[in-house]
Amino acid sequence: MTAPDPYRRRCLAGLAALALVRPARAAPAGLYRRGNDADPGTLDPHRASTTAEAHILRDLYEGLLTYDNHGRLIPGVAEAWTVSPDGLTYTFTLRATARWSNGDPVVADDFVFALSRILDPALGAKYAEVLFPIRGARAVARGEAAADTLAVTAPSPRTLIITLAQPTPYFLELLTHFVALPVHPATVRRWGDAFTRPGNLVSNGAYVLRDVVPNDRVLVERNPHFHAAAEVAIPSVAFLPTPDLASAVRRYAGGEIDSLADLPGDQMASLKARFGGQVVLGPSLGLYALAFDLRRPPFDDVRVRRALSLVIDREFLAERLWGGTMAPAYSLCPPGLEHYRPSPELAGRDSLPIDREDEARSLLAQAGFGPGGRPLTVKYRFNTSDNNRNTAVAIAEMWRGIGVTTRFTYTDAKTHFAYLRDGRPFEVARVSWIADYADPQNFLFLLQGDNDTLNPGHYANPAYDALMRAAAAETDLARRADLLFRAETLALADLPWIPVMHTRSKALISPRLSGYHPNLRNAAPTRFLRLAP
Repeated sequence: MTAPDPYRRRCLAGLAALALVRPARAAPAGLYRRGNDADPGTLDPHRASTTAEAHILRDLYEGLLTYDNHGRLIPGVAEAWTVSPDGLTYTFTLRATARWSNGDPVVADDFVFALSRILDPALGAKYAEVLFPIRGARAVARGEAAADTLAVTAPSPRTLIITLAQPTPYFLELLTHFVALPVHPATVRRWGDAFTRPGNLVSNGAYVLRDVVPNDRVLVERNPHFHAAAEVAIPSVAFLPTPDLASAVRRYAGGEIDSLADLPGDQMASLKARFGGQVVLGPSLGLYALAFDLRRPPFDDVRVRRALSLVIDREFLAERLWGGTMAPAYSLCPPGLEHYRPSPELAGRDSLPIDREDEARSLLAQAGFGPGGRPLTVKYRFNTSDNNRNTAVAIAEMWRGIGVTTRFTYTDAKTHFAYLRDGRPFEVARVSWIADYADPQNFLFLLQGDNDTLNPGHYANPAYDALMRAAAAETDLARRADLLFRAETLALADLPWIPVMHTRSKALISPRLSGYHPNLRNAAPTRFLRLAP
């Protein structure tokens, strides 16, 4: 299938715009200007939900464990830990040199406070469910038990004990996530929601917050109290929101940005020709999908959902539109996950396009749409970026081939994801997920019926939920993988989400920046990077 004419015009315009760059500017001494996906919606780690926020929080805070710049799990605040023979009890020894940015020691009670805080129903944390492996977490988060029943204790300032409800093979990796980051108790108690403001925020990571200018920058500076401050080479970082990728590339070429964490996929050939080795591609564990609001007819009809999925040319989107920086997705779980087997795939992958279109028309006709029936109009909601806009236009053209009309609604990323997290109505919406840990559960839990905030389409299948519960209780990794495989097979049959592409990382890295290594975790903490003058 060829690209629609509007896409071709925008592509040519984007390529022409690449040539219109300003002369390179000298970088301010010691300042790393880091392109970030979007403006953060919050700097409260317990209210965060996006990768744009995660990149900043990774510099401001340090959890019990963390990642290095190769995506390897390394000690954070915890210098050592042990696991009981039954896999349920984790005992962490905190390093004596861990400090908050105001000089206070980081103690085990800070983690007890933080984990209790994020599970407090009054906070309304969108990611609280990630912590449900901890014994008592589910009941606390649902207001069914008091916070002091959570199985997280601090028998001494440097000893933290966490007990799980069942063995969880990915638990140590989960502790790198922003849901498990500590917050400074005295500051939160004093300032309430305002504790994240510059001048108020007290952090324990390599950097401390200095300034926030909405839609312009988040400025952080090296934290002199960080336990490894002597090894942090870059004095300050300006996180710059870059939702307009074509404009961001021009700023990069003009010397205004030192790195970009995303690139316009339709310009990859031009970017590689122009910037050579500064274009860095790598692996990733992510999903780009379309979610249906199953409360809204006719999207509660699986025939409609399957018809719309059948005619999406994933190979064209991934290879042509995104320049090979994405992979076609016929499963929810991407390759590269641990504790799993090759994922099940959507039926029809090997069929000819004309056969898929015929099947799609037949399914729509059965559902009462098409010739002799009523027309189908789809309202497609997405967050604005060059890549997302081009993808939406291309998919709309594919759907037009089976008689479907598409209308677009688009907003900035912060508004888009907040809209979905709040359970607001939609028809079809662009959703994405980057793994918090390399386990299939981290993708499949999104569709559990009791996931109130990360399941925007309100998919609820008791058989699916039963398989997920059985997998959570299964200690044999092979049997657990089989249960998760069956759950994913069921989700692909129901299609509450259409998997479209699996992500690959793509970045522009200035020659003056060293230490960046693409990795599956998409982790590049600034503390491990170096910036030449």
